[in-house]
Amino acid sequence: MEAPPVTVMPVTGGAINMMEYLLQGSVLDQALDSLLHRLRGLCDNIEPETFADHELVYLLKGQQGQPFLLRARRSLSHPTAPWHLRYLGQPEVGDKSRHALVRNCVDVAASHSLPDFLNEMGFRMDHEFVAKGHVFRKGTMKVVVSKLSRVLVPGNTENTEQLSLSSLVELSVLAPAGQDTVSEDMRAFAEQLKPLVHLEKIDPKKHT
Repeated sequence: MEAPPVTVMPVTGGAINMMEYLLQGSVLDQALDSLLHRLRGLCDNIEPETFADHELVYLLKGQQGQPFLLRARRSLSHPTAPWHLRYLGQPEVGDKSRHALVRNCVDVAASHSLPDFLNEMGFRMDHEFVAKGHVFRKGTMKVVVSKLSRVLVPGNTENTEQLSLSSLVELSVLAPAGQDTVSEDMRAFAEQLKPLVHLEKIDPKKHT
């Protein structure tokens, strides 16, 4: 059986091979409203975006080494919108004084046949979850505050269970390689969110 056709296109125009600079933290549910209020005051004077997304994480296991991982995400609030396919590279070791985690990031929009295409290519879904929350912007910086829920029945996004009594907070910037000065701006912004949330450079290898 042939793989179904899938249309893939960059999310933003030309260059899609960018570096993601990232700081992460969490905020307890009882402090969430205070954090959202502070972000509204600190970020650009536009109404924050709200989202409800369903993300599926796919693995392709090779003969040796780490499996190849791709993330497929669709909007639950805008069902006709394109899917998004995302690849995140291994974090760069690099300069220990760098204030943010840095990794390669490729993000493309795809048609709704993406899950079937990935399955036919040999990928297998490892896990899925629903993320709901808000997106704030401050210049090139993006702050995503999201509540994560596990999907209890595969494919059924109505049947979920919250993962914790807190929300994930991610501060990120997409920039070409070598733009390490953005991490200084990110650190300065993160300082303004304390003590509500402590955003840190988290090494995923220490949390697996």
